[in-house]
Amino acid sequence: MGLPFVEPFYGGANNSKKFDQGVNFAVAGATALEDSFFKEKEITITVANASLAAQLSWFNGFLDKLYHNSSDRKRFFETSLVLMGEIGGNDYNNALFDGETVEMVQSFVPQVIQTISSAINKLIKLGAVTLMVPGNFPLGCLPAFLTDFKSSNEEDYDPKTGCLNWPNSFSHYHNKLLQLELDRIRKQNPNINIIYADYYNAAKRLYQSPEKYGGLRACCGGAGPYNVNFTVLCGDQGFSTCEDPSLYMSWDGAHMTEAAYRWIANGLLRGSFTNPRFDSICDLSSSKNAHGFSDH
Repeated sequence: MGLPFVEPFYGGANNSKKFDQGVNFAVAGATALEDSFFKEKEITITVANASLAAQLSWFNGFLDKLYHNSSDRKRFFETSLVLMGEIGGNDYNNALFDGETVEMVQSFVPQVIQTISSAINKLIKLGAVTLMVPGNFPLGCLPAFLTDFKSSNEEDYDPKTGCLNWPNSFSHYHNKLLQLELDRIRKQNPNINIIYADYYNAAKRLYQSPEKYGGLRACCGGAGPYNVNFTVLCGDQGFSTCEDPSLYMSWDGAHMTEAAYRWIANGLLRGSFTNPRFDSICDLSSSKNAHGFSDH
């Protein structure tokens, strides 16, 4: 898109000049739902106090600080793309890796979707006119899931990719509910551009060609068939790293490599993995601002 790396708002320099071409409100481990939800469910979360509501609060403060009149704020939003990020992944991962059943976790997917929907509507009221809202990745293809939920039953795996079926079905369920909600918001706001980013299929096509894109092993981690060991994580003493990360899809078992994200981004920006097509709404030849919310 011709943009530089997007400056982080939280923990950054908070210098307004650095935010001229974008600002990022994402925090590692952030959840859509509040800490109180997980406490009530007795679900352990590794990172607290960084929900989507917190990110929206920072965004409101950012707007108040930088734009003091409505015309400036209107111009700001007209030339900005608001990226909602891959919201919900940590809500589910924390619960699943904490030992909750997939049925239990699936029961609160509608609450995650409603939280995302509420955030979108608040952003629209603030003035946002173009929003990109991604779905979730195919969780069953992540080395961390393949390691922690390994199965001796061959039928639990997709023969074309080697990915676990049930986590991918879970991702598909989240994405289906999200798209239905986005359709509802579009009908209520016909003048707003809401772009669904199909992270699931943009990534899954890469897993279908492991000889080209690197397959399921992580580049950085411990021992094991997927180079993931939860007692020796990437960066811990005794970890190993591949020689060329560009030949791998997964960096550390949970996050992708820069190469994988580049392939996915090309599929989104110039391919058919958005609805409507991204290049039918945003002119890639012109520079825009980017403002992101995410759990990574």
